[in-house]
Amino acid sequence: MPPRALVFDVFGTLVDWRTNIAKAFSACDVSGDPSELADAWRARYAPILMEVNQGSRPWANFDELHMVTLDDLLAERAQNLHPEVKRRLVAAWHELEPWPDTAAALDALRRDHVTAALSNGHVALLIDLARYGRLRFDALLSAELAGAYKPAAEVYLMAARLLAVAPHELMLVAAHPWDLKGARAAGLMTAFIDRPLEYGPESPPRDDPDADESVSSLDELAGRLGP
Repeated sequence: MPPRALVFDVFGTLVDWRTNIAKAFSACDVSGDPSELADAWRARYAPILMEVNQGSRPWANFDELHMVTLDDLLAERAQNLHPEVKRRLVAAWHELEPWPDTAAALDALRRDHVTAALSNGHVALLIDLARYGRLRFDALLSAELAGAYKPAAEVYLMAARLLAVAPHELMLVAAHPWDLKGARAAGLMTAFIDRPLEYGPESPPRDDPDADESVSSLDELAGRLGP
């Protein structure tokens, strides 16, 4: 049975965070290899979200958490940056280029399905990303609406509730097996999209044999789910 609605992970799935964050480090003249700095910053993402979900850290949105993890990264490397430079680096997460297939395939999928972003990014951040990348959705859903971060079940169930569909009628589209696993645990359908350049040319291969669909592009997914 095809899904009635689709929700999309954003960072890495729809937009290329690494290239743009590396450019931001370079533009701000931060010491070190820009791509390695971007990877090291992103590596702090999952642990700090886990701290929030476990209650050891109070709720904070992505801008606030990005500032915390940036400070941690800089302290580890004994670097000091002016507060305005750090604000520019955090703001760079609001202007990320979509992958080449993203915008057109989203439009194609939206013709026959309700579509929404479902991201750990906060609503204001998702608005900026959608406007910057000219990405069209029927809704922008953020983990902040559930008060928890993916892969907590309440995030996926919140999306189903707000879109007025049963969990099994909703499909998460993501490039990250951990996200898809969380969605399946909440009763959603899942589609794995391979983004082999998310971490650059040396990105480790990923797959998800448990996904309902596995595709190499959003165009391929649109073809499979089309009428």
